[in-house]
Amino acid sequence: MELLITMIANFLATDGALLGAGIAALTGIGAGVGMGIATGKAVEATARQPEAVGKIRTMLMIGLAFAETTAIYGLLVSILLIFVS
Repeated sequence: MELLITMIANFLATDGALLGAGIAALTGIGAGVGMGIATGKAVEATARQPEAVGKIRTMLMIGLAFAETTAIYGLLVSILLIFVS
């Protein structure tokens, strides 16, 4: 049992950071899917109510900024895990 704990600790000390970086980089997938869905819904809303295009565009841009921020945080965490650990 002690050997197993030592092996796990050694793995996490060396390769665990790279594994965590890979997982953190996956946030880009979620952000991309979310931005695609939001853009599609904004296009649908504009098609239904063309007079509200200004409000729809404003809310879309705010939502896209939040989604992109999530992706940038994931990228930052993965870079930190690769180069700092």
